[in-house]
Amino acid sequence: MFHLVTGGSGSGKSLYAEERIAEFKDGPRIYIATMNASDPESMSRIDRHRKMRRNKNFRTVECFTGLSGLQLPAGCNVLLEDMGNLMANEMFMQDGAGIHAFEAVRDGVDHLMGIAGNLVIVTNEIFSDGIRYQDSAVLYQEYMGLINQYMAGKAGRVTELVYGIPVTVKDMMKRV
Repeated sequence: MFHLVTGGSGSGKSLYAEERIAEFKDGPRIYIATMNASDPESMSRIDRHRKMRRNKNFRTVECFTGLSGLQLPAGCNVLLEDMGNLMANEMFMQDGAGIHAFEAVRDGVDHLMGIAGNLVIVTNEIFSDGIRYQDSAVLYQEYMGLINQYMAGKAGRVTELVYGIPVTVKDMMKRV
């Protein structure tokens, strides 16, 4: 099962996603951390997320780029947090895919779907601010739009968190 969780900053996506992956009792629970700590703010966010998942039996794996090469046990329960960081890393880190970031991330998502028994990916809704960006930020938005559309098409369930309230956007699991 692939569940995509989206929403704005501070919407409660992370906690919701952790609760969803914790529902699966069989198999190891793996948290793929994508934030590369580069400043005090990112360190604070990482610390907050570590505290949130304390005592939830996650094995944390850091993966900043190259998701398609990540080795995980077959049938594991995977939470990837989050797509926005992974895409930025692939675009802007020295060992990232650069202009081929979308393809690298897409291939990584496909790789996880092939390995994980259950997969939850947290992504960001970044298009509501009404600001017109330039250059690399526009390309980042384009790639995020493409990967979010790709993942939503592949996911059996898509949930948007709005002010902490989960809103089901797609649920192929409830088909009769």
